[in-house]
Amino acid sequence: MPEITVEPVERFDLDLRVPGDKSISHRAALLGGLAQGESLIEGFLPSEDCHASLGAMTALGARAELLDDGQATGRAKVRVQGVGGRLQAPEKLIDCGNSGTTMRLLAGILAGQEFSCELGGDHSLNQRPMNRIIEPLERMGARLTGHGSRQTAPLTVHGCSPLQAIDYPLPVASAQVKSCVLLAGLFADGTTRVIEPTPTRDHTERMFDTFGIRWHRDGATIAVDGPQLPQATGRVVVPGDISSAAFWMVAAASSPGSRVRIRGVGLNPTRTGIIDVLRRMGAEIEVIPDPAGESGGEPLGDVVVQGTTAGLRGTVMEGAEIPNIIDELPVLAVAGALAHGPTAIRGAAELRVKETDRIAAVAANLRAMGAAVTDYDDGMTIEGGHPLHGARLESFGDHRLAMSFAVAGLRAHGRTIMADTACVATSYPLFQQHLNIVLDQRATG
Repeated sequence: MPEITVEPVERFDLDLRVPGDKSISHRAALLGGLAQGESLIEGFLPSEDCHASLGAMTALGARAELLDDGQATGRAKVRVQGVGGRLQAPEKLIDCGNSGTTMRLLAGILAGQEFSCELGGDHSLNQRPMNRIIEPLERMGARLTGHGSRQTAPLTVHGCSPLQAIDYPLPVASAQVKSCVLLAGLFADGTTRVIEPTPTRDHTERMFDTFGIRWHRDGATIAVDGPQLPQATGRVVVPGDISSAAFWMVAAASSPGSRVRIRGVGLNPTRTGIIDVLRRMGAEIEVIPDPAGESGGEPLGDVVVQGTTAGLRGTVMEGAEIPNIIDELPVLAVAGALAHGPTAIRGAAELRVKETDRIAAVAANLRAMGAAVTDYDDGMTIEGGHPLHGARLESFGDHRLAMSFAVAGLRAHGRTIMADTACVATSYPLFQQHLNIVLDQRATG
């Protein structure tokens, strides 16, 4: 999929299931590979990023069998035989692909081992800073070496067993850094505590419950006792990814008369900020919880979004809300461009160190489509109400940018072409298929 071509669609009706949640799939693969016993992971996202986590654990001695590749549904079924805590030194560098989650969480696990291991990735991942995990892991007794002032990959982790438990206040709200330290805490003597400045997604803690790991929360402090060994409990079910659903939610909310129903999507309250923001912008959204309750510790259900004749209005996204919507900010910036009035994003400097500099890249693409944007160090302001026009745009190798601007193309005048879109496979391999369902409704819209 080298390019995505989008024509405007006046209105559409879409009913679908998005692929499995990427964040949860990563954690299921890592803990399943580390655990004592066998895990059956259902709904596993068959994306390049998640296969990187699965491949990393097999390189360390776990066994994984793909029972259903999930190519038709975006929800694979994988049987994982864990190593029972006895990881093996890999024969060569572990390739994390484009996945920062794989590298950062795996580093926490490797910090507590009795061997050294090198972690690398593609050009994009090897430009992303790793000093934010190196500092706490070295305080726990491991030694990590990267490159340059930002300690970029390839990253060598020299393990230490046992690690020393620490109390670690997070300098920035980051679920990846929090999870890295908590995973290292499984190999430490004593209780490891992480103090969050604002709440971040809690998939690691919920997955700890699934694998029988003792942990507790006291206000902003999350603590895990060590040493501990995860215990496989059989079946792990991964719900649909709300970050993938976000593209269709924005597409429908910004298109009067359109409707989308997304079935079986994760409704974890640390991930549903996208719903709060779109409602604040005037979107009509119904959330229908699954009557069967939580699946694998994660709430799920259906989300129905309808575009209203009044359209969207601008809003402000800032403060404690930002960690909850960090992955959705590119498509929410598109929503801001399609809304009436100004939309501001503040306190989101983390966007600068994602797969690309998402602040600069989003602003550049919005301007190329005719939007009025002012970007600054930690965000941007978008003056809504300027009609968008089709353009040839760059993805900058970033999957979320590619999909966000495909959504923008649905509401632009003329044809939009997104170049270099192979990156979409890192998180949403069925995106083009689902987009085609919408594009096929052009004649009947």
